[in-house]
Amino acid sequence: MSDLGSDTMRAVMWEGKVREVAVRTVPKPKLRAANDAIVRVTSAGICGSDLHTYRGYFGSANPPWQIGHEAVGIVVEIGGAVTTRKVGDRVIVSFDPDNGHVELKPPTLEDTDIYGFGPDFGDLGGCQAEYIRVPEADGTLIPIPYYPSHEYDYLCAADIFGTGWLALDLADFQPGDSVAIFGAGPVGLQCAHSAFLRGASKVYVVDHNQTRLDKAKSIGAIPINFAHSDPTVQIMKLEPDGVNRSCDCVGQECLNIDLKPQQNTVIRWATRVTAAGGGIGVIGLYLAQPSAPGRPLGSDIAPTIEFPMTEFWSKLLSIKSGFVQPLELAPKLLALIMSGRARPGFVVSSVIGIEEAAEAYRAFDEGKETKVVIKFPWQDEVEGAANGLREL
Repeated sequence: MSDLGSDTMRAVMWEGKVREVAVRTVPKPKLRAANDAIVRVTSAGICGSDLHTYRGYFGSANPPWQIGHEAVGIVVEIGGAVTTRKVGDRVIVSFDPDNGHVELKPPTLEDTDIYGFGPDFGDLGGCQAEYIRVPEADGTLIPIPYYPSHEYDYLCAADIFGTGWLALDLADFQPGDSVAIFGAGPVGLQCAHSAFLRGASKVYVVDHNQTRLDKAKSIGAIPINFAHSDPTVQIMKLEPDGVNRSCDCVGQECLNIDLKPQQNTVIRWATRVTAAGGGIGVIGLYLAQPSAPGRPLGSDIAPTIEFPMTEFWSKLLSIKSGFVQPLELAPKLLALIMSGRARPGFVVSSVIGIEEAAEAYRAFDEGKETKVVIKFPWQDEVEGAANGLREL
């Protein structure tokens, strides 16, 4: 780990080699504009979206770049135009920074600056690093209390908690609804957690990873293992009319019951199990990109998939897709965390140091981890006291 006075830092890098990342010494970021801030990262998450890059399917055209888009930390430097954040503040870094403009239309993913996916997505650097530069700091940084025992809860609010929550919104979820959630990864588990927080009557979680299904069961969900048999048959035995809402928390890398890649599997299953007049929310990534050095297997993902249109139309279903805007959801999600109602950090399965990142990626890719957090061993207590911070 670099010392505070160093001009360099350690960061996790994607270098274009499928299923490989490396930890490198790179220049520490500096302020570029008066509204920038520098954040010293205390915890960073490895996200399922990072695996799309790790597996060679998604990202910028040309590597290398720093990877990662989930972080919490401490503000250590601010530009002269930053007015609402100060040195010493504990913050969540929104993976989608505020751009300082009023949006007149919903942004597309290609038009959005995002940490951790390389120069084609804003060249912001990555959050799996000791320090990150934050543009438009007043609007991008989300203040949090100094609460070390709940740091991982706040870390989840950087992306996956809000992403799981949004999946329900996209499905037009209402209190009392039954829900089928496809995928028991970090986002699927957050979707299940959110469904219970919002008053779901029943929550089914579908996956083939039994460890993750056990995690879903631990919060009250009904686990459905599609490695055993057709998940739609399993659910329909319990819900003959189908569920009110279904959420695709997997995306384009989904597997069929033979555990083989088949891009339309979850869409077919969701259409089958959703009751007449119900809704399907698609939060999993569907974004085909042509192969390039930064995404060597990009062309393996088809830009179109076969869709069960007759069944969908005849059941009067609706379907919506989207990606989360953390800054919009932050007030309600943080209120739930602070009140003790929400504990999204339950998904964390391992906490590592940054030098262990390569092995952690391998384990996550193989389904041996549910959520990995990179913890940076800064002297929080000493420096927190120096900055007048206190634990709540």
